[in-house]
Amino acid sequence: MSKTKAGADKEVNLADVSTEERLIALARVQVIDSKIDEIRNVRGELPLEVQDLEDEITGLQTRIDKLLAEVEEFNHNIQEKKIAIEDGNALIKKYEDQRMNVRNNREYDSLTKEIEYQGLEIQLAEKRIKEQIYAVEVKQEAVKQAQESFEGRKVDLENKKKELIEIVSETEREEKELLEKSENNEQFIEPRLLTAYKRIRTNARNGLAVVAVERDACGGCFNRIPPQRNLDIRMHKKIIVCEYCGRILVDETILEEASK
Repeated sequence: MSKTKAGADKEVNLADVSTEERLIALARVQVIDSKIDEIRNVRGELPLEVQDLEDEITGLQTRIDKLLAEVEEFNHNIQEKKIAIEDGNALIKKYEDQRMNVRNNREYDSLTKEIEYQGLEIQLAEKRIKEQIYAVEVKQEAVKQAQESFEGRKVDLENKKKELIEIVSETEREEKELLEKSENNEQFIEPRLLTAYKRIRTNARNGLAVVAVERDACGGCFNRIPPQRNLDIRMHKKIIVCEYCGRILVDETILEEASK
């Protein structure tokens, strides 16, 4: 069965590949793909955790920017109210000076009303200033908390990235070698069968598209295999699939050869 290995470095004529050799190549691809799955499982959810942290940090930065913009707007409003108070006091002084030189009660009453009006406007502005100052304090506290969370998440992200880089660097070379071996063995499998293998593997919960018959049962779904079908599997003359789960069935000798 060395053809599936020796022929990997040159173009393969599929017409010259026996069914048994195709079965070995399929089983070998399955063995290799399962090892790749294990490597990727080692990485676990780290890439997703890194992405989640990056999204969270982006969200925190957006929140901080929004809070700072609100603080700036409140401070701007406070300055406007302070200017309004200064203008109001200036008008009160002006009206008081004018009231000292009025010629009749009508003018006096009119200036008095203006002074009272400006006084009320000043009181309202002072009230608004207190409200804005309180709002600034609340927003600044929120900014502080968001910045603390931001810095904490940045540290978490750096640690997760280091962890991911270490795991990837440890496994990417092995994964690359396995992928090359898988591609080499795929040359011995006709495209239609290879497509079927990949489809079955995608739908299989454990990623197994090629399974061995164990105790006269499918190694994938554990349903019993009829004796004649079992004999056909051991003969290696045709591709046999489980009539229950659709997995490709091989015997132990094929798996042993594929594992070499």
